[in-house]
Amino acid sequence: MFSEDRDFSTRDQEFLLLVYLHFASDIGRVFENVVGKSKTKRRSGCPVSISLDIFGDRWSLLIIRDLMVRGLRTFKEFQRSGEGIASNILSDRLHKLETAGIITAEQEKTDRRRANYRLTEKGIDLAPVLLELLIWGARNENTGAPCAVVEEMESNREKVLAEARRRWRERDTTPLIPRFDDVVHKPGKKPKIQRAS
Repeated sequence: MFSEDRDFSTRDQEFLLLVYLHFASDIGRVFENVVGKSKTKRRSGCPVSISLDIFGDRWSLLIIRDLMVRGLRTFKEFQRSGEGIASNILSDRLHKLETAGIITAEQEKTDRRRANYRLTEKGIDLAPVLLELLIWGARNENTGAPCAVVEEMESNREKVLAEARRRWRERDTTPLIPRFDDVVHKPGKKPKIQRAS
């Protein structure tokens, strides 16, 4: 759409984003008029709003994180992840994510009563979103994320995303990132994470 040699200023980029969001918020209504009503009532046709309807609560994003980068697969593993999710909420979010096509449940071969959850193609496409949330959180808040790990991920985004996709494709459950159990930084002091140049 744009020539590769054109350099957009931050102000130009912000303006283009606002224009895109303005038109994107109307596209849902246009699409409904063309092909009929959608299955669920949407507040608007805005892609951000629609996305948040699907996975905008903290539990859904943490389940997606656990599947994508921590190698968790079962209901019991999600419950023991350290986030403190109640079983009824976990059950509800797994159902919603499966209905939305973000995850799929596969029966375990050795015990048909147990399900192993897995991201779908649609689910693994959220990898860039989660990576940016991780980097943003570590850069702007006190977290348990070691600065060196986050700096490495920030400076090698494409490599991290390719590895997340490879692990998904090959069903490799080896954790991609360590657990960030405790805040390791002193209260009141935000760790400084330099932006990659």
